[in-house]
Amino acid sequence: MFKRWIVAGALTLSLAACISIEQSDTNFASSEPAEAIAPGPGDRQPSGRTIGTRSAVVAPSAAAATAHPLATQTALDVMKNGGSAMDAAIAANAMLGLVEPTGNGIGGDLFAIVWDPKTEKLYGYNGSGRSPMGATLADMQAKADEFMDGEEIPPFGSAPVTVPGTVDGWYALHEKFGRNLMRDNLKPAIEYARNGAPIPEVIAYYWQFGPRRFGPAAESGMLEEYENAKKTYFSPAPREGSLFRNPDLANTLTAIAFGGRDAFYKGSIARTMDSYFERIGGGPRLEDFAAHKGEWTEPLCVEYRGEVKLCELGPSTQGVAALQMLQMLERFDLREMGFASPDSLMAQVEAKRLAFADRAAGYADAEFSGIDPNVFIRPGYNAARGEVIDITQAMAPPAPGYADADKKLEDGDTTYLTVTDKDGMMVSLIQSNYRGMGSGLVADGLGFMFQDRGQLFSLDPEHPNVFEPNKRPFHTIIPAFAFKKDMPGCQVASVPMDQACPYEPWMSFGLMGGGMQPQGHVQIILNLVDYDMGLQEAGDAARWEHRGGCEPTDDLNGDECETDMGVIWLESGIPPEARVELERRGHTVKCCQANGGGYQAIMRDFETGAWIAATEMRKDGSADGY
Repeated sequence: MFKRWIVAGALTLSLAACISIEQSDTNFASSEPAEAIAPGPGDRQPSGRTIGTRSAVVAPSAAAATAHPLATQTALDVMKNGGSAMDAAIAANAMLGLVEPTGNGIGGDLFAIVWDPKTEKLYGYNGSGRSPMGATLADMQAKADEFMDGEEIPPFGSAPVTVPGTVDGWYALHEKFGRNLMRDNLKPAIEYARNGAPIPEVIAYYWQFGPRRFGPAAESGMLEEYENAKKTYFSPAPREGSLFRNPDLANTLTAIAFGGRDAFYKGSIARTMDSYFERIGGGPRLEDFAAHKGEWTEPLCVEYRGEVKLCELGPSTQGVAALQMLQMLERFDLREMGFASPDSLMAQVEAKRLAFADRAAGYADAEFSGIDPNVFIRPGYNAARGEVIDITQAMAPPAPGYADADKKLEDGDTTYLTVTDKDGMMVSLIQSNYRGMGSGLVADGLGFMFQDRGQLFSLDPEHPNVFEPNKRPFHTIIPAFAFKKDMPGCQVASVPMDQACPYEPWMSFGLMGGGMQPQGHVQIILNLVDYDMGLQEAGDAARWEHRGGCEPTDDLNGDECETDMGVIWLESGIPPEARVELERRGHTVKCCQANGGGYQAIMRDFETGAWIAATEMRKDGSADGY
């Protein structure tokens, strides 16, 4: 079925191209003006994998995949000079904060999953920051009343700013897994910040949106101070091919490199941030920065088809949604249905809607909510939830299955990277300022923008995710990791399969893009397991995204939770026939502006031991290795 749908789509495109050529020739012969024909991609046929835009990278020792070629090169250079995969990931992340401030920076938060070959253990790290201790729900509601018709926390200015967790995350991860000095890891980003870093096409495109968002926010008073951001990022905004310099960021990274995490949270940088927020009248203060600390957390994992085990981080992230979706999809023969078929798409979308109903009602900082995230993947729970899925008819807006318990979440400017080294360490790291480069606030002389992640609190006093002082908001950013059974390499007739075929560390991967992330994680796993795609193909294949329905920021008794069916957004590679059929089955479908996100992945080839790395065609990044 997979090949039938792909061949049918390719045949449609081929016929359309031939008809256009014939019509063009006819017009030329008759001396009539020819209708302009939009250029299309070339054909990639040598391996028979026509979906992939390029070959995956194969590397015997180490590999890296990031959203900017310079960050990928930096990671590889660090490992060639004796650093671990974690050293390389930190160096790459620091570089991305310079060259991709549209997606991340040290004003934001960080999450990571790490496979450590020495201990043979998977580690999770939640590096997210908390709301100011001096702020109250009444304060946030007043800001919402002033700027957002009372419905949500404003997206810009001091109201949505939470304590940045990235620098603390770097040092915590480095302490456990690093080998190089941190000053060596940060040196490449510091040097490029002083001398100029290259800005490619997609990053330059998104950079242009900054003034369009921040300018009106400043004029309205929502954004209390904008001159620092204009000076740092928009004087002018860099174009494709330009070199971007940020000497203030170079100085800040230098202070961190030599002064450690305390320089950021307790020292000179913290004092500058405190003075800045005091001056503009809102945001975290010195005691908030000094009190910050991320936490190690146990990843949550579920099996899929007895072959793969997907692992995600629990709340305050949304990773559990991907696990719930996979458990619901177990009962469907997606391989037989075929990739991008109406039946397959219906099963996936309905599973997403059910999982996101739980996400809206129960995903929150567990320290405050008291909700154990394991309840969402307990045995039999999602299998029972999935029984209500009817692939012939869209269900009404589903209620959460957890009884005790995408507007703002459609967006999300994020960077994801993954690095693996010769010892077998695998790092899955995601880092973000949230949306629109962040809050629009840049402290005096520091060269980075603060995140606006606090907008993802709810204002509903009864919601587990309601705004409270010193609390972590709901997060969209999620790293992923997968194990797999080496089936051909472990067939031992005298030993039970579960013992003969243990799960082996297999793939470090992630996908950017707000609420698209768990949907994208599931699509990658299905492409690899059910549709037999290669690693690059799995990321290049056309994606779907369902937006709308109840969100963790909504009033649980509001109209969004009771009536909003949402909209399915499809990329252009989904066959038109599937779009029509989805609409016939009760969904609203739009093409072709799905938030495809941005994908990076590194996989272990069990037979050869080599690393296979892939990167996202929708972004500027690269995968490479040695």
